Amino acid sequence: MDSVKAWTEAAGWGAWHLEKASEDASFRRYFRLSRAGKTAIVMDASREKEALGPFLDVTARLRSAGVHAPEVLAEDRDRGYLILEDLGSTHYLDLLNAGNFRQLYQKAIETIVRMQRSDAAGLPLYDKAFLRFEMALMERWFLCDYLALELSGAEAAMIDRTLDAIADVVLEQPQGLFVHRDYHSRNMLLTPKGELGVIDYQDAMSGALTYDLVSLLKDCYIRFERDAIEALALRFRDLKGLDVDDATFLRWFDFMGLQRHIKVLGIFARLWLRDGKSGYLKDLPLTLQYAIEAAERYSETAELAALLKSVKLP
Repeated sequence: MDSVKAWTEAAGWGAWHLEKASEDASFRRYFRLSRAGKTAIVMDASREKEALGPFLDVTARLRSAGVHAPEVLAEDRDRGYLILEDLGSTHYLDLLNAGNFRQLYQKAIETIVRMQRSDAAGLPLYDKAFLRFEMALMERWFLCDYLALELSGAEAAMIDRTLDAIADVVLEQPQGLFVHRDYHSRNMLLTPKGELGVIDYQDAMSGALTYDLVSLLKDCYIRFERDAIEALALRFRDLKGLDVDDATFLRWFDFMGLQRHIKVLGIFARLWLRDGKSGYLKDLPLTLQYAIEAAERYSETAELAALLKSVKLP
């Protein structure tokens, strides 16, 4: 914190009170500046300065599309610091419940539609190779390293075959759209003015239609009944004006969810095993449940569903 304080003083914000705000799954830290009833956020990316360029680029893309990403008030790319508009501390996860999730998700879905109007040119491509790379994290970090499973040759071949099929179905849907990549209840804030603020988007890519929709509606941190979630997914389809039947769209949605949740199983295990961050282990059961439920619905993924159902979490 001393280095952050020294930088804020050098940047002309020394008269503001500085306190820790939060951390995330990366090596970034966040601090809140306050003075005379006003606040701002310091992003400390000094341990991953390379993230600032993409963050600033994507911020500009989102704001140009009318998405409420934080305004950049000061920047120092060389040292790895930014001062940002404070969107508040009320996350969607703090608000969502059985009585209001439809209304709150509707607002968030409308924001996805706006995000997908953002310029995706030049963003990294969510192609088949990258879809497969992400899903491979599950076998290594979740099944082998975390659960200590010894997969047979037949099981490893089945996983490889299934992940290939998942990637192929994901690529059947419209591509080339702006993808936030982590659009869930911990990365959305309800501002004091009642607007939806979006954060943690620096890893944005150009990819599939339903990726952010799945991140939102099949959130690894909270769950609502499937019928309501499917209705909201189809509402998104209608807002986009897509001429595709319910079954096809929900198949896209389910397979996109499989890709994401398979990846996240690996990421949550890696955060513990490699980075010593245990907080995400409690979210493994819901993530695994999502993956099993989707995999059980389709013949291409039934064998994977059976394998995942057989595992026992510590």
